Amino acid sequence: QVQLVESGGGLVQAGGSLRLSCAASGRTFSSYVMGWFRQAPGKEREIVAAITSSGGNTYYADSVKGRFTISRDNAKNTVYLQMNSLKPEDTAVYFCAASPTYWGRGAEKYDYWGQGTQVTVSS
Repeated sequence: QVQLVESGGGLVQAGGSLRLSCAASGRTFSSYVMGWFRQAPGKEREIVAAITSSGGNTYYADSVKGRFTISRDNAKNTVYLQMNSLKPEDTAVYFCAASPTYWGRGAEKYDYWGQGTQVTVSS
Protein backbone atom coordinates (compact mmCIF):
# COMPACT_ATOMS: atom_id res chain seq x y z
CA GLN A 1 0.00 0.00 0.00
CA VAL A 2 1.29 3.45 -0.93
CA GLN A 3 -0.17 6.78 0.08
CA LEU A 4 0.67 9.79 -2.06
CA VAL A 5 0.42 13.48 -1.18
CA GLU A 6 1.05 16.18 -3.78
CA SER A 7 2.10 19.74 -3.06
CA GLY A 8 3.48 22.76 -4.86
CA GLY A 9 0.57 23.78 -7.03
CA GLY A 10 -0.61 27.34 -7.32
CA LEU A 11 -1.27 30.31 -9.57
CA VAL A 12 1.50 31.44 -11.89
CA GLN A 13 1.76 33.71 -14.90
CA ALA A 14 2.48 32.31 -18.34
CA GLY A 15 6.19 31.75 -18.75
CA GLY A 16 6.67 31.08 -15.07
CA SER A 17 7.73 27.96 -13.23
CA LEU A 18 6.41 25.66 -10.53
CA ARG A 19 7.82 22.59 -8.87
CA LEU A 20 5.40 19.91 -7.79
CA SER A 21 6.31 17.34 -5.16
CA CYS A 22 4.69 14.03 -4.35
CA ALA A 23 5.58 12.47 -1.02
CA ALA A 24 4.96 8.75 -0.67
CA SER A 25 4.53 6.63 2.41
CA GLY A 26 5.76 3.09 2.67
CA ARG A 27 9.08 1.34 2.42
CA THR A 28 8.64 0.13 -1.15
CA PHE A 29 8.59 3.50 -2.91
CA SER A 30 11.86 2.77 -4.64
CA SER A 31 10.29 -0.20 -6.43
CA TYR A 32 7.42 1.77 -7.96
CA VAL A 33 7.07 3.40 -11.35
CA MET A 34 5.83 6.93 -10.71
CA GLY A 35 3.76 9.08 -12.99
CA TRP A 36 2.39 12.59 -13.11
CA PHE A 37 -1.02 13.05 -14.71
CA ARG A 38 -3.25 16.05 -15.18
CA GLN A 39 -6.92 16.66 -15.74
CA ALA A 40 -8.41 19.88 -17.00
CA PRO A 41 -12.13 20.66 -16.66
CA GLY A 42 -14.16 18.70 -19.17
CA LYS A 43 -11.16 16.70 -20.33
CA GLU A 44 -9.88 13.21 -19.69
CA ARG A 45 -6.98 12.57 -17.37
CA GLU A 46 -3.76 12.47 -19.35
CA ILE A 47 -0.23 11.48 -18.59
CA VAL A 48 2.34 14.24 -18.28
CA ALA A 49 5.48 12.30 -17.37
CA ALA A 50 6.63 9.03 -15.85
CA ILE A 51 9.82 7.69 -14.33
CA THR A 52 11.04 4.18 -13.66
CA SER A 53 11.79 2.93 -10.18
CA SER A 54 15.50 3.64 -10.45
CA GLY A 55 15.02 6.92 -12.26
CA GLY A 56 16.95 5.60 -15.21
CA ASN A 57 14.17 6.04 -17.75
CA THR A 58 11.64 8.80 -18.21
CA TYR A 59 8.68 9.49 -20.45
CA TYR A 60 7.14 12.83 -21.39
CA ALA A 61 4.00 13.76 -23.22
CA ASP A 62 4.77 15.67 -26.40
CA SER A 63 3.00 18.72 -25.03
CA VAL A 64 5.50 19.12 -22.18
CA LYS A 65 8.77 17.88 -23.69
CA GLY A 66 11.57 20.36 -23.16
CA ARG A 67 9.59 22.28 -20.52
CA PHE A 68 8.89 19.76 -17.74
CA THR A 69 11.30 17.47 -15.91
CA ILE A 70 10.37 14.50 -13.75
CA SER A 71 12.79 13.28 -11.11
CA ARG A 72 12.74 11.24 -7.94
CA ASP A 73 14.65 10.94 -4.71
CA ASN A 74 14.18 7.42 -3.39
CA ALA A 75 15.92 8.29 -0.13
CA LYS A 76 13.20 10.89 0.51
CA ASN A 77 10.32 8.86 -0.96
CA THR A 78 9.51 11.80 -3.21
CA VAL A 79 8.93 12.38 -6.89
CA TYR A 80 9.10 15.84 -8.43
CA LEU A 81 7.80 17.60 -11.50
CA GLN A 82 9.69 20.75 -12.45
CA MET A 83 7.51 22.80 -14.77
CA ASN A 84 9.08 25.66 -16.71
CA SER A 85 7.76 27.96 -19.43
CA LEU A 86 4.24 27.31 -18.27
CA LYS A 87 1.35 28.00 -20.63
CA PRO A 88 -2.33 28.64 -19.94
CA GLU A 89 -3.10 25.24 -21.46
CA ASP A 90 -1.10 23.61 -18.65
CA THR A 91 -3.86 24.64 -16.25
CA ALA A 92 -5.23 21.49 -14.62
CA VAL A 93 -5.32 19.43 -11.48
CA TYR A 94 -2.07 17.48 -11.33
CA PHE A 95 -1.96 14.02 -9.80
CA CYS A 96 0.88 11.71 -8.98
CA ALA A 97 0.39 7.98 -9.31
CA ALA A 98 2.30 4.82 -8.55
CA SER A 99 2.48 1.41 -10.13
CA PRO A 100 4.44 -1.59 -8.86
CA THR A 101 4.70 -3.16 -12.29
CA TYR A 102 3.30 -1.03 -15.12
CA TRP A 103 5.43 1.25 -17.25
CA GLY A 104 3.29 3.28 -19.63
CA ARG A 105 0.76 6.00 -20.23
CA GLY A 106 -2.45 4.31 -19.18
CA ALA A 107 -3.93 5.96 -16.14
CA GLU A 108 -6.09 2.92 -15.46
CA LYS A 109 -2.95 0.81 -14.94
CA TYR A 110 -1.64 2.86 -12.02
CA ASP A 111 -2.72 1.49 -8.67
CA TYR A 112 -2.25 4.39 -6.26
CA TRP A 113 -3.18 8.04 -6.62
CA GLY A 114 -2.76 11.25 -4.72
CA GLN A 115 -5.54 13.75 -4.16
CA GLY A 116 -4.22 16.21 -6.72
CA THR A 117 -2.92 19.76 -6.67
CA GLN A 118 -4.30 22.63 -8.73
CA VAL A 119 -2.04 24.42 -11.19
CA THR A 120 -3.43 27.57 -12.77
CA VAL A 121 -1.49 29.48 -15.42
CA SER A 122 -2.76 32.96 -16.24
CA SER A 123 -2.18 34.60 -19.61
